[in-house]
This record gives sequence, structure tokens and C-alpha cells, in this order.
Amino acid sequence: MNGTIRVGNLFGIPFYIHPSWFLVLGLVTWSYSSGLAAQFPQLSAGLALLLGLMTALMLFASVVAHELGHSFVAIGQGIDVKSITLFIFGGLASLEKESKTPGEAFWVAIAGPMVSLLLCGIVTVIGVTTAASGPLAAILGVLASVNLALALFNLIPGLPLDGGNILKAIVWKITGNPYKGITFASRVGQIFGWVAILSGVVPLLLFGNAGNFWNLLIGFFLLQNAGNSAQFARVQEKLTGLTAQDAVTHDSPIVSANLTLREFADERVISGQNWHRFLVTDDDGQLVGAIAVDNLRTIPTALWSETQVKEVMRPITESTTVQSDQPLLEVMQLLEQQKLSVLPVIRENGVLVGILEKAAIIQLLQSRTQPNPA
Repeated sequence: MNGTIRVGNLFGIPFYIHPSWFLVLGLVTWSYSSGLAAQFPQLSAGLALLLGLMTALMLFASVVAHELGHSFVAIGQGIDVKSITLFIFGGLASLEKESKTPGEAFWVAIAGPMVSLLLCGIVTVIGVTTAASGPLAAILGVLASVNLALALFNLIPGLPLDGGNILKAIVWKITGNPYKGITFASRVGQIFGWVAILSGVVPLLLFGNAGNFWNLLIGFFLLQNAGNSAQFARVQEKLTGLTAQDAVTHDSPIVSANLTLREFADERVISGQNWHRFLVTDDDGQLVGAIAVDNLRTIPTALWSETQVKEVMRPITESTTVQSDQPLLEVMQLLEQQKLSVLPVIRENGVLVGILEKAAIIQLLQSRTQPNPA
């Protein structure tokens, strides 16, 4: 999520806040402080505002606890949690990857609502056993009801909500295909998105009531994210079974480390190849580095015939390569995460296969979506 502000770590998980959260914090603080001031006239304006802020912060702490529920179960399954972010619609735990089985996916999804229900129960018990009264009782009542609403809302069976992930896991279990689960849950999420939009638009058109503006925002949020999930599921399904080697560029830019710069210039540059960067291999075909056309400028032309490529090349670390048998879906995610457009592909013994370009993956996807000729 762009523009987020990192504010620290929660149990080792990077914690971010989106600027939109501050707007919601202000609105919630004002709303609850106004409600407390109206309900308890004896409260001063300053104290009501302070209690409203405390209530808002505790509500958002409940949202964080909800996301930690997802995170702890995911961590227990060996899944890294990249971040937890608070934003205008609540919170989001970003996981490194999906669960391996539908059962594991189910428990990750339901953990958040279970935490919210648990908090609702705990706050209710505290209110009853302590016989709280006055503003404290009102605040406890708000915390209990909001946590209950948070759990029930998230259990709506449509992506990107937790209920959608639960539905995805159920369909995955029934069909044996995780992508069918995502597609089905995404469509349900889009239906709920349209329902939310209509519930906001119809009163506005018929009665001029703008009170359902939040329904519009939530509806568009559901539509967009459910649509993105469905689209990504289609991409995942088309890449299933493919490896990095399947997308290697034919006639990849590869040169021998033993070539002189003059031979390199004659054979690879002057011959008309448009590559600006070439991978370098040794006599065994193993990847040892890379050389760019611009590197030639660092060596006087008179020395090209006695200078070998291996003397000018730059080393390549193993972390910037992918194995030939690595699933293509993982490679695509790596390209996106590291904002790369090209990666070298090597075999287990280090022998270079070629380069893999992001554009080649896109072309491969396009070719798999085209109908077969009759």
C-alpha cells in the first residue's frame, strides 16, 4: 500500500499506518466524544474529547488484534508476515504466501474473527463483573459491540473479507483446486460490493440521504479487491505447472568469459544484437558474471584485443538468479517484489540456461489465453 508510514514492529512484524487512517481516527474520535458529551452532560468538552480519543484508539487496537490473529496462525504454518497496515477500512495483514492446504487456509482466515469475538466476550464480562457505570460502561459497550460487528462483517462470504477466504478454503477443499475457490469467492465478493453500492446510491437518489456514503466506499473497495483477486487467480492458474525454464528467452545474450573485448564487440555488438547487458559464462557454461556494453567505454579501444571479458565483467550473486525448475508463479512474484524486469535462469549445477524477462511471462500468458484454432 503506497504512502504508508512505518511506526515500528509488533512481535517482529513491521507495522504501518496509511495516512487515510488519521482521517478515520479523527472522525471516530469526534463521533464518540460527541456521543459521550450528549449522554453525560456533566463531562467537560476536554474530557469528552479525551475519552473519545481513548475509545477510538482502543477500537483500532482491536483491529490490530484481529490482524495479529491471522498473523500468528500464519506464522505457525511457516508463513512469513510481511507487514500489518492500518488504513481507512480497517487493517490488513500481508502474508508472504498462501497456505499449503485448504484446512490451513481456513484456520488463517477464521483466526481474525475468532479474536474479535473473544475480545467482545472479554469486554462484556468485564462490564458485567465490575458493574461498570457512567462513561466507562458506555465505552465498554462500544468496544464489545464494535468487536462483534467487526467479526460479523468480516465473516461475509466474499473476498477480500475473511469470510471470503473461508469460502475459498471450502471450495478449494471440495474441488481440489485453490484457484476455483478464489474465483468463486471473488464473484461473491463482487455481488456484495454491488449490494453495498446500491444501498448507498438508492437512498441518495430517492431521498437525498447522504448517510450511506460509507456503503458506497465499502462497495467500491469490495468490487476492486474482489476483481483483483479473481484476475490474479486466473494468472496463477495459467502459470500452474510452468517453470522458469519455460519462459527463458530464446537466443539469450550470453558471451564467454574468454572472449576479448574486440571479439565481444565484433560478434555481439557490431553484429546487430540490441542487448545492452550480456551474461558471462565460463568454459563449463556456468554463470560467472555480466557485462554491459557501456563497460567497453572504460577500456581504451587500443587495449580491446588484449583484454578479456572476464577482466571487465561484474559478478552476479546467487540471490539474483532463479533455478530452472522453480515454479514460474514464484518467479513472477519475485520479479514484482524486487521490481526487476530480467532474471538469469540457471540449473542446479550452476550452468546458465538463459535470461527470463517479465515481458516473456506476459507473452506466455497471452498465448495460453488465445483460443486454439479449430
